[in-house]
Amino acid sequence: MPGKPLGEGIEIRDGREADVEALLPLLRGYCDFYEVSPPDSGLRELADTVIADPAEGSLFVAEEGGALIGFAVMGMKWVSTRGSRAGHLEDLFVSPDARGKGVADALIARCAERCRELGGTALGWITATDNHRAQQVYDRVGGMGSTWMEYELEL
Repeated sequence: MPGKPLGEGIEIRDGREADVEALLPLLRGYCDFYEVSPPDSGLRELADTVIADPAEGSLFVAEEGGALIGFAVMGMKWVSTRGSRAGHLEDLFVSPDARGKGVADALIARCAERCRELGGTALGWITATDNHRAQQVYDRVGGMGSTWMEYELEL
């Protein structure tokens, strides 16, 4: 998979229970970017659940010098138009001071690797139409834009 090389001393790994408190500021940074404010309890539950139960998804972290500098959350689903399983990158965030070090590229690559391990034939994601920096990353790693529109039903 193409992409920017990962900076020296940065590790991409599975998230662990011990990471949850350090993940909260990154999760909050992601939410702040999208101007939403779920409660910390919900963010903790997301991290705890995905870390504890692989059937719920995968949470990867980027670590540099013992500090978490980014994360990605992905899940798997069946896609009838493919006749196969595919991964969906739900969340991707790199702390502002760690951007430009190849962290986002490496997190996407790790999600793609996990997706393949689980029998997935594609990895998809969405982004805001005005998130041009992220779109540059997605283009760099070989992502292709889609003509599909996303809808959401609030429950």
